[in-house]
Amino acid sequence: MQVFKKFCALALTGLLIGCRSALISTNGGVYDSISEIEEEAFETPESFRVGVLLPLSGDAARYGNGLKKAAMMALEDMNNPNLILQFYDTESSPEGAAAAAETAINQKAQMIIGPLIAENVQAVSGITTSAAVPTVAFSTNSDVLQNGVYTLGLLVEEQVSRIINYAVARGRRNFALLVPDNSTGLAVAKAAAKATAGGQAKIVRVAFYAPNTNDFSEIIRQLTDYENRSRELNQKKNKLRRLAENGDKTAERELRRLNLKDTDKGVDFDAVLIPESGAKLKSAAAMFGYYDVFAPDVKFLGTSVWENTRLNRESTLAGSWYPAMSHAHNVYFNKKYHSLFGEYPQSLYAFAYDAVALAAALARNRPQNLDAAITTEDGFVGISGMFRILPDGKNEHSLDIIEVTPNGDTVIDPAPKKFTAFIPENPMESAAAYYDAFPPLVFGKEQATAEELIFGRELAGTAYYPLQTEENGAVFSF
Repeated sequence: MQVFKKFCALALTGLLIGCRSALISTNGGVYDSISEIEEEAFETPESFRVGVLLPLSGDAARYGNGLKKAAMMALEDMNNPNLILQFYDTESSPEGAAAAAETAINQKAQMIIGPLIAENVQAVSGITTSAAVPTVAFSTNSDVLQNGVYTLGLLVEEQVSRIINYAVARGRRNFALLVPDNSTGLAVAKAAAKATAGGQAKIVRVAFYAPNTNDFSEIIRQLTDYENRSRELNQKKNKLRRLAENGDKTAERELRRLNLKDTDKGVDFDAVLIPESGAKLKSAAAMFGYYDVFAPDVKFLGTSVWENTRLNRESTLAGSWYPAMSHAHNVYFNKKYHSLFGEYPQSLYAFAYDAVALAAALARNRPQNLDAAITTEDGFVGISGMFRILPDGKNEHSLDIIEVTPNGDTVIDPAPKKFTAFIPENPMESAAAYYDAFPPLVFGKEQATAEELIFGRELAGTAYYPLQTEENGAVFSF
């Protein structure tokens, strides 16, 4: 525990690490700067120096310091004396990130972990690629990635693919999407288009809502075709009412049954994907019930952000499914993090642990080509399950499928234990061709505009699925 004792002592003194100085961490301890230890200790052929670029100050400092703690935890667990972590503060800004990257490379970092924020990754990519120093970041914006600039952030494409493929395997064929009208919603829609382009299932409706709204009544009214469904039932009621007034007892009984309902016809989708969390998710789910759309006729599906919301008391969402990082693996991480730091970690922090574990493997094996080793097709076993980094900078994680139950969220399909062979493709071309003939109905956005944004070849890859958070009035997209 020597590393953690020294780390906590430094934290208690209010140490602020500037972007032009480094907090040096080895398996033997934590130091304020390189000058505190013999420089020769860093010059041995066995040493492997890693620059860790995190927002340790500024608006995203909460997340940066959580990632830093997870990295320190991994350093102790890896127990590799050759691995040296050099922490640099990006100050939650592109300028700070660029300065941190330059300092890290000048101080002989052989690999970079971080940054967190998408625009900060973009700010350092030119610096690190020019120096041929591979970067493993945490952003979920695939636009800032390339060979040599990778991410461990959980990308929307694999989440949507996992949950849709699971639902299709269990008989769901017609999907509706309720998504925010921003890059998040477009990323989900594009990922769903790719996942359904093979023909076994299709997207039949897409509804866009204002990202800052808490009122889903009108958009879900349109998505569920409530007006037409209600009108048809009223016409049926009127006909039965005339028959009942003429003494038709069968019509009278049927009228009593239908008077308890607002609609009598189901919707044209059997699953709806909602990439939302918290009060917004609960509000949207309740509104489906208001418009006579219920499980199990319609299966409610989510993304990993559902894990941040307690849903066991939401009757509309009982039996719903969403993907998440492997629960079997991260129990250890959550417990140890809590025991060391007195709080439970966000799922984001596990990526810092895995990044350090990856660095430890590289320090141990010393491959001649770091990029080839980082992107090995076999992947790695991380604290949250299997993952692998792809040559284009993206990644794949092995995800659980979780079911919402009154007794709590339950793993119903554990994360796969190995990956299939990776085959590069251009998914938007096949999706565009498929949906050319079968375009979904669009609500909350002009139909042609939505089709171009979701399926248009020239716009493919522009949207991403950021982890967004608000700190001190500023919204950050990771």
